[in-house]
Amino acid sequence: MLSLSAHKFYGPKGIGVLYARRGIALTNVINGGAQERGKRAGTENIPAIMGMARALEDACAGIDEFIKQVTPLRDKLIAGLDKISYSELNGDRIHRLPGNVNFCFEGIEGESLLLLLDDKEICASSGSACTSGSLDPSHVLLAIGRPHEVAHGSLRLTIDRSTTEAEVDYIIRSVTEVVTYLRNMSPFWRDLQNGKRPHIFNE
Repeated sequence: MLSLSAHKFYGPKGIGVLYARRGIALTNVINGGAQERGKRAGTENIPAIMGMARALEDACAGIDEFIKQVTPLRDKLIAGLDKISYSELNGDRIHRLPGNVNFCFEGIEGESLLLLLDDKEICASSGSACTSGSLDPSHVLLAIGRPHEVAHGSLRLTIDRSTTEAEVDYIIRSVTEVVTYLRNMSPFWRDLQNGKRPHIFNE
């Protein structure tokens, strides 16, 4: 099975695709009429479907150019955030989505990090897009071995074809400032620095 949300590839919001291999039995969420094969009620949103189809065509046609444009910005963002002490990139440095950057910072609480970055007009998340409203640490980060207290200090940033190099520089500078500010006021960070607690990441 495969699910797609149109807004992820510059299509209209509120429309998506569910691909299911032949033979998979789907349970109805909303029982509907025969025109929807009984799978849901209501009339299909044809304008949104057509908009999504065109956006998908454009995205596929321009994917090589997109990767070529965005990957260097992603790598620059990773290199900049990697200079923050006691931080770690989540996931492989090379084999990852072109616009995806995900870091964990020791001694940081994710919600405070996001609030202060929001004040600097930087949109970010501490988990996946589908759990951005949750205060729980990412179950994926826990599954790859990040301790609970470190997974709580994660930061997910997504860049796209509209992102500029100047914006990447601003993000690096802002995240560094916010992490430093939060650590300076954290009793947990003082315990780490004083040796009362062991560091998890290397400096």
